[in-house]
Amino acid sequence: MKTPFLALVAAASVAWAGAGGAAGLELDTAQDSLRAMRKIQCSLKDGEVVTWYWNGYAFSRVPGEPDRRLFAVEGMNIRQCGPLGEARDGSFKMATREILIYKDPVSGEVLRTWENPWTGKEVKVVHVSNDPVNQRIGALDRSGQPFRLPLTVNGDQWWLTTTVPLFYRNPLSGDYQDYIGGKYHATEMFNFFGDVEALANPRRASVPAHIAWVRMSDWLPWMEMGDRAGLVYFHTSGRKLARFEDMSESLKAEIELNFPLYKAPPPLDDERPNETSWSYFRKVTPVGQ
Repeated sequence: MKTPFLALVAAASVAWAGAGGAAGLELDTAQDSLRAMRKIQCSLKDGEVVTWYWNGYAFSRVPGEPDRRLFAVEGMNIRQCGPLGEARDGSFKMATREILIYKDPVSGEVLRTWENPWTGKEVKVVHVSNDPVNQRIGALDRSGQPFRLPLTVNGDQWWLTTTVPLFYRNPLSGDYQDYIGGKYHATEMFNFFGDVEALANPRRASVPAHIAWVRMSDWLPWMEMGDRAGLVYFHTSGRKLARFEDMSESLKAEIELNFPLYKAPPPLDDERPNETSWSYFRKVTPVGQ
């Protein structure tokens, strides 16, 4: 249902475009781009733990009716970085796990069940709990070209703008989805931004950064909407935290209660396959239950 949050930008290696330029910020080589990406996403210090946090709302869009604000949402991604194998070219690995929780949009209470306004059925809410969502960022992009960070500089600010269309086989569908439908269809849109001076400073191993994230996708599977027309879209913003404790009290309480593993990232040598919302839902929701 959801490609790992934040990780999509790391996979989008397009040419850097600078508008204005800034003294000390050089992105002329793949190594320069890798270093800047690592400072933004995590830290140049191997094993230093970094936490991202975001919040916002999820809405419905159904033909012929006004959009509805369905949920308040909160999410976090905890990570650490280290070199990618024996590479000495700046290539690195991010070992991460992440959560996104659904809340009542008025009271802010974390939802355990939800009454579907279209079907009238009360359904169990399945929060996003993806472990791991690891990424490998190398000196060559997927086309074999030198990695270039999609960074724009304007005055004293930098930002990354990336749109990632997603269309692939739905792991919850059967073997005949190519014939009868069942593809997962979504779009992820990211904006990262921050201060140029901090990013250019060679003494900074990690830099403050902010994020805006929008996602449009099919209905969440736990909503039990079947093939009803419509979609869900998320509109959120957040930032890299100075420390884990700086996230909201509600999300910290939820982690303490139900997701204690998420107080720390996976180990850097973690080689497990990545989890997605689709695969996690399949694990916790056997067919017929």
